[in-house]
Amino acid sequence: MLTYDVDIWSIRKRAGRQKPYELRWRVGSRPHSKSFKLKPQADGRRSELMTALREREQFDEDTGVPARELAVRTSPTWYDHATAYVLMKWTRAAAKHRAGIAEALAVVTPMLVTTTRGAPDSTVLRAALYQWAFRAVPGPDGQLASRHVMEEPPQEIRSALSWISKHSMQVKALEDPALLRPALEALSRRMDGKKAVENTARRKRMVLSNFLRYTVEEKGLLSANPLLRVDWTPPETDDEIDFRYVPGPTMARSFITAVRDSGTRGQHLEAFFGCLYYAAMRPAEIASLKASDCTLPPDTEKAAEQWGELLLGESRPEVGGGWTDDGASYEARGLKRRARGATRSVPIPPILVRMLRDHITAYGTAPDGRLFRAAKGGRVRSTEYCNLWDGARTAVLSKTDAATPLARVPYSLRHAGVSLWIKSGVDPVEVARRAGHSIAVLFRFYAKILRGEQSRSNQLITEELNKGG
Repeated sequence: MLTYDVDIWSIRKRAGRQKPYELRWRVGSRPHSKSFKLKPQADGRRSELMTALREREQFDEDTGVPARELAVRTSPTWYDHATAYVLMKWTRAAAKHRAGIAEALAVVTPMLVTTTRGAPDSTVLRAALYQWAFRAVPGPDGQLASRHVMEEPPQEIRSALSWISKHSMQVKALEDPALLRPALEALSRRMDGKKAVENTARRKRMVLSNFLRYTVEEKGLLSANPLLRVDWTPPETDDEIDFRYVPGPTMARSFITAVRDSGTRGQHLEAFFGCLYYAAMRPAEIASLKASDCTLPPDTEKAAEQWGELLLGESRPEVGGGWTDDGASYEARGLKRRARGATRSVPIPPILVRMLRDHITAYGTAPDGRLFRAAKGGRVRSTEYCNLWDGARTAVLSKTDAATPLARVPYSLRHAGVSLWIKSGVDPVEVARRAGHSIAVLFRFYAKILRGEQSRSNQLITEELNKGG
């Protein structure tokens, strides 16, 4: 119990004792004392207690020490506190968010240590934190615990966790905000030392900010969020897409054709890649696409050039089985950055209408209505469609072009689809809506194209103004 009721008495000397100089004081109803070998030591401790008293600091009745000193004594280490935070967040966090928390804390924690002497290999330490310390599993009684507590890790992982447990600094030490600088630098860099993508650095910094806010507001382990007191800005990065490496319409169609011609799985996933380009869908959204989400015109000559519509309401982002409750490699959730149950309609051109219609005719659907599925009915894995994409690049591109970042990943088709809409003159607000972007994100990533379209718009306005001249 904390109290202001404190008396500090003078130092007395007791002859014949190994530590003859005794400092005595009272906190509330409880007396306290401490003996010292030398009088200057006793004087120094008395001065510390008197300073705390003059500064109107409360004392703890049980231990007899000032509140701030008690906080330092009882402060958990950063590692222990981070582990407890992960367990607290686990139940209500989405699988992707669980992995994101673990990833950010695994980057920060090795930076907040009292020494680097004897530190394990950085790759091993990060794996130990990410896969074992900051990943929860249920115990026999259903209670969550860190994975390394419930399962036996490899020896190098066990050694790495033992080292970080012993050398992690106390949370209270972060009253000095300068100690956060190395952690912030680590968040803005990849393991190879190169600058991290701005979105990744921003996401990890947000995890750190939330963690520190919890530390201050809910646990009371710090007087203020030290992150707000650090004069630090992340290295500047360019978020704009490099459109030199985004395929144009002819090349995009060639890639999709090459996928189809690659074999049985390519034929099954032709429409998957068609959705990436012609509807600019995210792979996680395509993985959840059901026949009931598709409004397709009838298969008649009269309706051959009619547009269809997709009503998207679910995505299945891929995440390791260790982060989901059921051990699946994905989780079913709402659309990105939208409330669960929200939907987004995307008009689709006749070419994609035909692809989807042909796909349903040839392959039917999974029992739950999904159009695209793995051989055993599960989610199509990224490794599968990435392998198909690599084969398509080899078939379509020259060796010189294949060695460049040109259309390096399947997601390039989504960039190509959005770029086509902008260049076609579609209003940016409508482009953002169809793609599931905010306007701010659209302008950040597609600024170069949008600036070009603005110039064209300015020219049209100028022509109209001159007509009235």
